Amino acid sequence: MTSTRTTAALMLAVAMSLYGCSTPDATTPRELKFGHVGEPGSLFALAADEFARRANPRLPDGWEVVTYGSSQLGGDDVLLQKIRLGTVDFALPSSILSSQIDAFGLFEMPYLVRDRAHMRAIEDDVVWPELAPLSEAAGYRIIAVWENGYRHVTNNVRPIETPADLAGVKLRTPSGVWRVKLFQVLGANPTPMAFSEVFIGLQTGVIDGQENPLPHIWGSRLYEVQEYLSLTGHVYTPAFVVTSPAQWDALPGDVRMILENEARATQAFVYETAERLDSELIDQIRASGVEVNAPEQRPFLDASAAVYDEFGEVVSGGPALLARAAAAGSR
Repeated sequence: MTSTRTTAALMLAVAMSLYGCSTPDATTPRELKFGHVGEPGSLFALAADEFARRANPRLPDGWEVVTYGSSQLGGDDVLLQKIRLGTVDFALPSSILSSQIDAFGLFEMPYLVRDRAHMRAIEDDVVWPELAPLSEAAGYRIIAVWENGYRHVTNNVRPIETPADLAGVKLRTPSGVWRVKLFQVLGANPTPMAFSEVFIGLQTGVIDGQENPLPHIWGSRLYEVQEYLSLTGHVYTPAFVVTSPAQWDALPGDVRMILENEARATQAFVYETAERLDSELIDQIRASGVEVNAPEQRPFLDASAAVYDEFGEVVSGGPALLARAAAAGSR
């Protein structure tokens, strides 16, 4: 068995070495692959496609951003590996970054982000000066901040009116450690699972529910296999357009400038689209037969205080990050 594993490891190392040797010059015009996990119609898909629509007419001949949604190039964990290897040019991670870089757990704190204006202020005061360098050190360069959105709970057990209603609910979460901790504190039975597996998990009863922004709930047709939608809004998660620092720096300067400018300009489209979808999709999901309720948020925040306490204790600089995020935009 040891010999087999050693041989496999050597073959992988040789393959990666050969790949590196045969990679074309980064200045050669080519397709720029943008992978994400969003289904057609989701905010991720709309945002990535809008970015490509804006950037491609401006790029020099031979350069083209091509989007691959629905986890075609892999789930979030695979996409981040491919970013580091340089086999995917752009990805759109959200919650998963908190499992890669401790400080990104900031965006796992319940009810931290008050609204999108506050998020813009957090971007200016915290993301670029504090978090972006940590992301770079981990192998991911952030070139723009977009949105995943305000997350809500769906399930097949009961409407969630108070934290007590989550007791025993088998709830799918992303793999980030803080989301799991949050729902453990709230009394649910959190089950990390790849987003691409959620529909089948709900359909077969492996899980009772999940939590996601409305555009993901709609785009992935989760309303077809869920009875209740509770508008908890428990976490707002940004999404980050990331690339490999080495791959990015090797691109021609004019290509980099166009891509970065258009990625950041796309944020306005993302926020406007997200606000519109948040309004429209509630009625559409309700019309599909899902029972919708809007619980009071304060009990959920009060019940999750221990998550804030632990973040401040275990994450280096955690209390300062929390304070800066809370105060962002107030000066």
